[in-house]
Amino acid sequence: MPKKIKKINGLVKNFAIVLIVFLIISGIFALFSEPTDERKEISLSQLADDIQEEKIKKITVFSDNELLIIYKNEEKAVSRKEPELGLSETLISFYKVDPEKYKKVNVSPEERKGFSTILTLFSILLFPILIFIIFFWMIFRQARSGAMQAFNFGKARARLFGAEGADKEKTTFNDVAGLKEAKEELKEIVDFLKNPKKYLRMGAKIPRGVLLMGPPGTGKTLLARAVASEAGVPFFSISGSEFIEMFVGVGSSRVRDLFATAKKQQPSIIFIDELDAIGRTRGTGIGGGHDEREQTLNQILVEMDGFERDSTTLVFAATNRPDVLDPALLRPGRFDRRVILDLPDIDGREEILKIHSRGKPIADKVDLREIAERTPGFSGADLANVMNEAAILAARNNKQQIIQHDFLESIEKVLLGPERKSHILSKKEKKITAYHEAGHALVSSLLTGAEPVRKVSIVARGRAAGYTLKVPTEEKRMMTKTEFLAEMAVLLGGYCAEQLKFNEITTGAANDLEIASKMARKLVKEYGMSSLGPVSWGEKEELVFLGREISEQRSYSEKIAGEIDNEVKKFIKQAEDKAKTILRKNKKALEKIAKTLIEKETIERQEFEKLIKNTKLK
Repeated sequence: MPKKIKKINGLVKNFAIVLIVFLIISGIFALFSEPTDERKEISLSQLADDIQEEKIKKITVFSDNELLIIYKNEEKAVSRKEPELGLSETLISFYKVDPEKYKKVNVSPEERKGFSTILTLFSILLFPILIFIIFFWMIFRQARSGAMQAFNFGKARARLFGAEGADKEKTTFNDVAGLKEAKEELKEIVDFLKNPKKYLRMGAKIPRGVLLMGPPGTGKTLLARAVASEAGVPFFSISGSEFIEMFVGVGSSRVRDLFATAKKQQPSIIFIDELDAIGRTRGTGIGGGHDEREQTLNQILVEMDGFERDSTTLVFAATNRPDVLDPALLRPGRFDRRVILDLPDIDGREEILKIHSRGKPIADKVDLREIAERTPGFSGADLANVMNEAAILAARNNKQQIIQHDFLESIEKVLLGPERKSHILSKKEKKITAYHEAGHALVSSLLTGAEPVRKVSIVARGRAAGYTLKVPTEEKRMMTKTEFLAEMAVLLGGYCAEQLKFNEITTGAANDLEIASKMARKLVKEYGMSSLGPVSWGEKEELVFLGREISEQRSYSEKIAGEIDNEVKKFIKQAEDKAKTILRKNKKALEKIAKTLIEKETIERQEFEKLIKNTKLK
């Protein structure tokens, strides 16, 4: 996009130059050209008659035989005489004008002004030539600038922050909520950048690289900018993909230029975002040994290992795929520090919400703690999106403040997508959806290990015709086998409810079945939670360049494969039987929840708990 803007600016500038030249020439014409009065052209016979009638006051004879005639009433006319004869001879001899009356007319010869003639000649001959000269000058100018760009092709296009006047909006550690351990680790880096001699005096080696690892949206780039602002040093930011071009050697050249520029302004920080774009494992057999990406990575390795011991230039990098990075990048001496950024817990989410609520007119009764409770698994970027969507929703409804309902609505929008009110279900589909979601909610509320229900709705959101929103009571980093089996039973609750009520199965449970099947297979093959014992079955093969699993190498026999399938089937069957048992024993509660959904379309947590409380549950 910046390249296109530069080209457009260049064309505008050239057009402006041509326009200015044209206006200057037009001004010269207007300045020196004779004023054009309205003059009628008459013949010599008419001129002779007017002289006879003594109407003529003055006649000016120009060198090009043109006559300017001024009448006594100040009217003007033009005529032309014979080139071989004088005016008096022509009028007296051929047109029989009275000599006495001719003498009364003031006849004066005059030379034509040469500058207007020159300008006329210039406009006819030289002006087109001038236009061509300007046109070719612009072409050569563009070609010259293109040649200069070719010399700058190997320059790194890093954006500079942190230097004086380079970054107007400072980012500090106070702008980063949560991540206490990560911030403590990085504060040491800030102290080193401010007081490097303190560490060098003790013989401490300076950390050369800091690798920020974590899921997308957890604040890796934000933390790196906070370090640059806190330390007050230049911060060169560049994406990993910006090194790679079509031409061989460009990436290596840009790496050299970036490190050379940073060393000139040390202490400084080089920040490479999305390091996995160029730092993936080498020697995969794809692309060959002279692959441009590998050459760029080799140059980064050389530059990082070539720092002097007292150098104060640090390399920060961010990635959400540390598993695909080349081992040479991760060894001590290159990326010495590895800072892990996790998804925020409930306290961290509340702090993040407070930061993103700055400058927003939030109502006094808004409970950010409740919003934090409803957003488990949200990253900092997700929470910023929740706050923004709530502000947009309040503005759309012409409110003066953002209220709690706006935040709760924005959470569901971020999770599932916007409400599709135009997606109207038929009565039959609405009834099936109601019983499907009621099955999910009822099984979830009665199973030990399942998460409590926050909301049940049959209003379409995104691609879902309805949804059951469950929120855990506490933060969980691990799951037990009981919790997995309970979650699988909840997933099959909608499928079983449709089967029990309508003796028919629809396509609405397709996604639930897919998730339950994957979960059951993981229990057997990865988590060792089946009767096959604590064994991990199968080795995944990953295409390094895509970062995706392309196949699985079966390190087990056909007999074991059959046993794995049987175990998966057994887990699914157990979950189905459990869901059916709960729904059969509590059919009245299922009917009650479904009918309420058909009537109201949405049931919140308090109303749902009241519904099942008034029914004897088994």
